[in-house]
Amino acid sequence: MPHLEFSALTLLLAQMAAILLVSRVLGAVARWLGQPLVIAEVLAGIMLGPSLLGWVWPEGMDALFPTKSLSVLTMLSQIGLVLFMFLIGLELDPKLLRGRTRASIAISWASIVLPFALGALAAWQLHEGYSTPGVPFVAFVLFLGTAMSVTAFPVLARILSERHLLTTRVGAVAIACAAVDDVTAWCILAFVVAVARAHGIVQAAWTTGMVLAFIMAMVFLARPFLQRLGARVASREGLTTTVVAVTLLFLLASATISELIGIHALFGAFLFGAILPKEGRLADTLAEKVETVAVILLLPLFFAYSGLRTEIGLVDEPREWLVTALLIGLATAGKFGGSALAARFTGLRWREASAIGILMNTRGLMELIVLNIGMDLGVISPTVFTMLVIMALVTTFATSPILHWVYPAEELARDRPLEMLETPLSPVAPFTVMMSVSDATSGPGLATVASALMGKRDQPARLYAVHLWDPSDRPSVELKRQMAKRSEGPLGPLIAHARDLMLDVRPLSFVSSDFAADICRTAESKKASFLLLGAHKPLLLEGRLSGTVSEVVARSNCPVGVLVNRGLERVHRVLVAYAGGPEDLAALELARRIGRSAGTSLTLFHVVDPGGTRHPGKGRSQIAKALGGMAAARHADSDARATQDHVLEESEFDAGSIQVRVVEHTSPADAVLEETKRGYDLVILGMHARWGLDAGLISWRRRRVLAEAPVSILAVHPPLGAGFPGKDPTSEAAPVLSSSTT
Repeated sequence: MPHLEFSALTLLLAQMAAILLVSRVLGAVARWLGQPLVIAEVLAGIMLGPSLLGWVWPEGMDALFPTKSLSVLTMLSQIGLVLFMFLIGLELDPKLLRGRTRASIAISWASIVLPFALGALAAWQLHEGYSTPGVPFVAFVLFLGTAMSVTAFPVLARILSERHLLTTRVGAVAIACAAVDDVTAWCILAFVVAVARAHGIVQAAWTTGMVLAFIMAMVFLARPFLQRLGARVASREGLTTTVVAVTLLFLLASATISELIGIHALFGAFLFGAILPKEGRLADTLAEKVETVAVILLLPLFFAYSGLRTEIGLVDEPREWLVTALLIGLATAGKFGGSALAARFTGLRWREASAIGILMNTRGLMELIVLNIGMDLGVISPTVFTMLVIMALVTTFATSPILHWVYPAEELARDRPLEMLETPLSPVAPFTVMMSVSDATSGPGLATVASALMGKRDQPARLYAVHLWDPSDRPSVELKRQMAKRSEGPLGPLIAHARDLMLDVRPLSFVSSDFAADICRTAESKKASFLLLGAHKPLLLEGRLSGTVSEVVARSNCPVGVLVNRGLERVHRVLVAYAGGPEDLAALELARRIGRSAGTSLTLFHVVDPGGTRHPGKGRSQIAKALGGMAAARHADSDARATQDHVLEESEFDAGSIQVRVVEHTSPADAVLEETKRGYDLVILGMHARWGLDAGLISWRRRRVLAEAPVSILAVHPPLGAGFPGKDPTSEAAPVLSSSTT
């Protein structure tokens, strides 16, 4: 890549692309392991740095990250950090401390004092052998103590949301402690930076005085102005581009002033976010606008820059690895010990106190920010920097697995608020439908199908609607999700339409890091008779099942239906495609329920291969048995008649409100597509290979029935491992039918 050297912009774009690619690939692995994304992003930076890429392919690293280009990457990553610290400040909502102020402050300060003291003790031993020459002893001690005391506020929020702990007592105390910890740690860091940059006690005192004056000006002058600005945004046209520009100008001014004073620009960004009013829409809308660019695009650049500065090879002797292990042990003992003991003294049980201690030991991104500041100031050497990066990775990586062990699911259920507990299910399970809603647009169609499944409603039935959220690094987002009514958000349109259809739907919503697994687990816990999903956009565009839908189909222990909604408003005329096999038998079983609804007309469309041995009576007999007790098929031996189109043979007979048609065609998919043009509301078919739906597995061939049918389609798959559809608990005995095609 020699030509890249001639274009700084081309080189920067290539660097950003490489960083994003590696971090996202490792992010998928981290998510599979149940680890926060920050672990993957730090490892991506280390892999692209001298520790791996520079060791395996030095020429490649020199070409992609030449030394002279790092200044541009550094400045861009610093912009990302300024925006990110602004977001962290926005998350410091006083509501987090409501009712827990004393306990949170006590636990947080204990989690700072003890690790700070242990870090200072370690610095006293390490200063002579590991500090940069010329670094004052006081600055080294203060900085190492601060590095031991940090807790990662955003990583902690994500772990709490993924474990469903945010609304429990443990989660509420932990997030409040982390908020206090952040404020305290950043104040200490500002003082440490002032001491490190100052030349003498007088200058340090002068810098400290200016910092206090800056804080007072922000609280008593800038905050009232921002409150008026927030009220104006809430009462008028909303957050305009002018308001965004003014707010960003204040952010840049705050960061610039803090940099000029002698503390880091990040402190000014953090302080500005902290004083911004949390009431109204200003803070939320700003966070939404800033978060995507700052967190997804710019922040990984900081991790890559940290990785480029991390040289694992510097820790190459047993003595240095022993020092690294000692730092990990002191950091863990200080954070865990201080937090757990303080939590126990405030009245929590030992297991709860231990969980808080484990959570507070999470460092992640905040630790890297502190370490990079120390590296930039020259307070710590590259070797100490590498040791502390390893410490941050180990303590962050260990949080989730140790928390699972110390605070298992049964403890979580014990700590969960009473209002979140479901009432026990009745011993006799009714017919139960669970609808999984991915977005607001899919809900009404699912409710329409659910209404048809209820039949005449003369038998007990239960309906659930579940919506899953991606975990967020922002506590404010999680708290609003928990406080919001479950009938709002993406579930709102479904609940409203169900109310119009006289349906009683029980909404469920929670955070999930594995949608398919949690959907299947929830369906199993609710004893669902049928699981109903809405098709995603890729299915509509490509005509194939993929992603979460495909995974649920492959894992579910109950029948699954995937609705491709093309304006479904009623279920009166229904076409049921039949080609034999357990998938189509599951579709027939579903049709039995829908056929009970008043005003519903069913047409069973049986497509057979032309030219084979024909047993019309046997085929009609199988279809009649599949309908169970709904009606007896008549005219089973009616004569076939030829047509003038591609349908070689077609036989029809009536069974009450059911019309059964047996059709010969060389292409079952073409036959069904042609039939759908006759004005049906819904097509029900099994995920059968003859319709191009290979049992829900991803296939690269085009699935024409799903993609080209002009009406809504409900694709049905039987339970996992079933050779025929399960028995409907509210119906007559379901017949065991042959899966061979007539």
